Amino acid sequence: MMNNRLFTDKPLKGKVAVVAGATRGAGRGIATMLGAAGATVYCTGRSVRGSASDIQRTETIDETAEMVTERGGVGIPVQTDHTREAEVKALFERIADEQQGRLDLLVNDIWGGEKLTHWGTPFWEQPLGDALLMQERAVKAHLITSYYGVPLMVKRGEGLVIEITDGSTYNYRGNLYYSLAKISPIHLAAGMAEELRPHGITALAVTPGFLRSEQMLEYFGVEERNWRDAVAKEPHYSESETPYFVGQAVAHLAADPKVGEKAGRALTSWDLSDEYGFADVDGRRPHWGNYARSQGLPVN
Repeated sequence: MMNNRLFTDKPLKGKVAVVAGATRGAGRGIATMLGAAGATVYCTGRSVRGSASDIQRTETIDETAEMVTERGGVGIPVQTDHTREAEVKALFERIADEQQGRLDLLVNDIWGGEKLTHWGTPFWEQPLGDALLMQERAVKAHLITSYYGVPLMVKRGEGLVIEITDGSTYNYRGNLYYSLAKISPIHLAAGMAEELRPHGITALAVTPGFLRSEQMLEYFGVEERNWRDAVAKEPHYSESETPYFVGQAVAHLAADPKVGEKAGRALTSWDLSDEYGFADVDGRRPHWGNYARSQGLPVN
């Protein structure tokens, strides 16, 4: 059950955000918690009611936008394929028109690589088409989105760009193409931070821990209400977090007047929980970093 007392002061009221890749998972959690903080959130992605993406899941940006509004913000769904330059350009032209040129926060959370990762297979034996499509969605799409979104911030001399990824280091993540797709946003944030600093804009990266997304719940054959049943199959799931945990991390960053001090860094949901004092929506305080170290696991 989501805590209805979260962000009662609505610190982001009047702020305009884009969550690119808001259909499900971390993107949905981020958009929803930005809404809980009072923001106007453009929820973008390919899946809308009556038209699913090639991933063929049931979640849609329409549902996410409704969740944003239900939480106290303004949710606006805009169907956008972020690998298509014309669609991204049109998205930000619409935002410039509807919001008088205002864009306070851009969250790049486009992924779409669920069915493209071939674990346990050497890179030269994996389908090259899948590998390249993964980079197109997880890297190229982020570049296109920032290219057209950032100028709105530059005109106003303020803003925040957040790259969502998996892991906070440059360490190998068990698959060459997956590693490239997840490490690239970290460097995108670091590089953008350098070029955007003179314009008063902050760029950084954020990672969740073991995410209890819709897809992972489905994979383990559980629902949020009984997610602990999956621990018998995967013991590390005991330290998992809902998408709303990283969502709160992003909302707190967006509301932090000193966020510029974090420019260029790769941050984690668990460390931000320690810093800002928030818990997950179920009241837990998952800390993947501490847990991984205690289990002798790599903390990517």
